[in-house]
Amino acid sequence: MTYRNNVEGAARGRPRDAALDQRITAVVLEVLAESGYEGVSFEEVARRCQTSKASLYRRWASKREMVIAAVKAGPAQREAGEPIDTGTLRGDVLSLCRRLDQTMRAADSQTAMLLLQAGLEDPDLCEAIENAVGPTGARLPRQVIDAAIARGELPDGADPFAFEEVVGAALLLRRVNDLAVDEEYLSALVDTIVIPALKASAGRAPLPAGIFSGHPAPAGHEIAAPDTKENA
Repeated sequence: MTYRNNVEGAARGRPRDAALDQRITAVVLEVLAESGYEGVSFEEVARRCQTSKASLYRRWASKREMVIAAVKAGPAQREAGEPIDTGTLRGDVLSLCRRLDQTMRAADSQTAMLLLQAGLEDPDLCEAIENAVGPTGARLPRQVIDAAIARGELPDGADPFAFEEVVGAALLLRRVNDLAVDEEYLSALVDTIVIPALKASAGRAPLPAGIFSGHPAPAGHEIAAPDTKENA
């Protein structure tokens, strides 16, 4: 038993193989694109990388951790860790849109779509990715809303539904269909749809979770209607 523990300790102490790390990242994204989140497994990744499952388990304790690491090293490899704080709501929302577009362009459109599907199949995955790599642009951080309320740009009670339902879906569809996502388009999206909708969300509660929120409601789930009273 002592010998085995010493061997395992030595194995854990070996330096990481950077080339293998890169190969694993590429394979995880490859399997995601081919088979979706459910198709990713330690067995399949190890087989394609021609390595052992033990080498994967030394790096990650779960499939979710492995996928997050691949996203962080692949599609989300950029300045995502930097917080969003331009000083205005419009600037913050535009920055988030640009960041999400950059992430989607760093991956092929099929992988981007399947990463979204992964988040829907594992509701905590979206939040875990956000926490691991910083704001991706798929979600509207609470601090952005709070700062806008403090500046008087949004009313109290503003909800991120409009951003998280519309922006990610719109950019992804435009990416899939090879449509332009330039500054003119992003400005139009933010000025005519996103900001007006964010302002209108105050007092309109409860709102459902947007598709990129990390916790969208499944089919058949009823959202309670707002409490409204009509005078007879």
